Amino acid sequence: MSEAVVGAATWRDYLELTKPRVVLLMLLCALVGMLLATPGVPPLTLVLAGLGGIALVAGSAAVVNHIADARIDARMARTRNRPIPEGRVSPAAGIVFAAVLGIAGLAVLVVWVNPLTAGLNLVSWIGYGLLYTLYLKRATSQNIVIGGVFGAAPPLFGWTAVTNSIEWGGLILLLIIFVWTPPHFWALAIDRRRDYEKVDVPMLPITHGDAYTRRQILYYTIVLCLVSVAPFLIGMSGLVYLSGALILGAGFLGCAIALLRGSTERAPIATFRYSIVYLALLCVVLLVDHYLPV
Repeated sequence: MSEAVVGAATWRDYLELTKPRVVLLMLLCALVGMLLATPGVPPLTLVLAGLGGIALVAGSAAVVNHIADARIDARMARTRNRPIPEGRVSPAAGIVFAAVLGIAGLAVLVVWVNPLTAGLNLVSWIGYGLLYTLYLKRATSQNIVIGGVFGAAPPLFGWTAVTNSIEWGGLILLLIIFVWTPPHFWALAIDRRRDYEKVDVPMLPITHGDAYTRRQILYYTIVLCLVSVAPFLIGMSGLVYLSGALILGAGFLGCAIALLRGSTERAPIATFRYSIVYLALLCVVLLVDHYLPV
């Protein structure tokens, strides 16, 4: 890798390393946790500091993921044009960038939010950036399930940012995203199975087959539909949320059934895309219900 190639990096390359679309979804979930943690509206300065710190730490973990997966990414069609595999950003520069983001994010959280939220973000960074990326991803077909707890934490971060305590409301929001994660990622893994086969990553469709994975997606989706009503059952949300959760869950269940039947070749990617819409709209419905209860 020549210095000329490394020097060709732009700010867009560094932004790509932070996985901005993933981080934006995480921030939406964190914002929901913040807003649901209080009857009113939390202070704007707290919201901005909390979201900023969470974004920086999450972006840092994403950069570590890019660095660790560079060799794998270079062999997969959808990832081979990323900044590190193409040589636009060197691994050393990536490490420095990750360190700066992570330290800055934790500092923001400690100083302007609270140490509990900073500590939880550090644990999540270690879990995703190191444990999942360096070990779990290549060690077991349950990588997504085990590692999913780290990616499911943003609403809890938002909750603790406002309350400075771990409470049932934040934990239930974490549980919803934890159960959502396997069907979300496994649907993509079915669609991109050949890529994962090339790089020997033991995703469930490779280790147990497509049929088994499709059944697991259906089972997790059923559990997700049940878990998603928990906010209503504990009195955290009302009928507006319950109605929205049931409708969105029915849509997810329909995708999972279509995927199980193998009705179309695009069923896996359609399920993956709907899962993103599902989570985003579920967050929106939670907020609508919180401020416009019935």
